[in-house]
Amino acid sequence: MPNYRRYRVHGGTYFFTLKTERNAPLFADAQNVRLLGEVIRETITLWPFELSAIVLLPDHLHALWAMPPGDADYSTRWAWLKKEFTRRYLAAGGREQATSTSRRRNRRRGIWQRRFWEHMIKDEEDFEHHFDYIHWNPVKHGYAKSPSEWPYSSFHKWVKQGVYPPNWGRDEQEPPGSSQVIDAGE
Repeated sequence: MPNYRRYRVHGGTYFFTLKTERNAPLFADAQNVRLLGEVIRETITLWPFELSAIVLLPDHLHALWAMPPGDADYSTRWAWLKKEFTRRYLAAGGREQATSTSRRRNRRRGIWQRRFWEHMIKDEEDFEHHFDYIHWNPVKHGYAKSPSEWPYSSFHKWVKQGVYPPNWGRDEQEPPGSSQVIDAGE
């Protein structure tokens, strides 16, 4: 069995990709989107971090987290978030994907893929590329013609704060630098 090692830098900033089990479109349902939002806010309350950017697509999400100084424990945060979302989703009548006997024996549910993909942000340019990649992702996957058309994204927050113009990405094939983002999760 492979030994998965995560790169941890206390106070670091990370790009994450999480996928649903078998690419189930759980987040095509607005109720599930709201539920995930509640769980993310609770996670931030329990274990603070800065959520710099996020996009939620029907079967996966991308996020940029800045960890507090002296803290690199993003795994505990993601584990709790995934577990708590799963618990509430199933309690509300949500259905899980079929799982194998061995997965059930290991208490795995058919909601999220087992692991997540992370990338430690190296510098400001790397941050900007991943930041743009996150906001461009709904266009990349054909869910919208521009980032402004996709509701489940921090893009709208950053437009209000003047980081992006409202029409950013409308006429571009791809934002500068986003092709340099390697996303093993997609």
